[in-house]
Amino acid sequence: MAITLTVNAAKKIQAQLAKNGKGLGLRVGVKKVGCSGFAYTFDYADEVGAADQVFESHNTMLVVDALSLPFLDGSHVDFVKEGFNETFKFDNPNAASECGCGESFNLKKTTTAP
Repeated sequence: MAITLTVNAAKKIQAQLAKNGKGLGLRVGVKKVGCSGFAYTFDYADEVGAADQVFESHNTMLVVDALSLPFLDGSHVDFVKEGFNETFKFDNPNAASECGCGESFNLKKTTTAP
């Protein structure tokens, strides 16, 4: 299982951690919400729990909890600027589609929700 970051995503995470003054990396996960079923979650990772999986790309740590990992496995995370908006964008092979607003996604039938 693996999740990777682009150089742009790694630079943004490093800049945000420096601005925050603490943190080990970026914690990502999924939660049930939205019109399509699931949404990505983002937070600073100040510690790594026993059930967490850690991935490193471009000297930047990404922390994922065990329940979210099956939904994110194989994902590639980028940081993009579109007009005035900036966001982390997932290229997730487990997502069947995203809602029109881009806030949520649904899973392929082979990936089962907890």
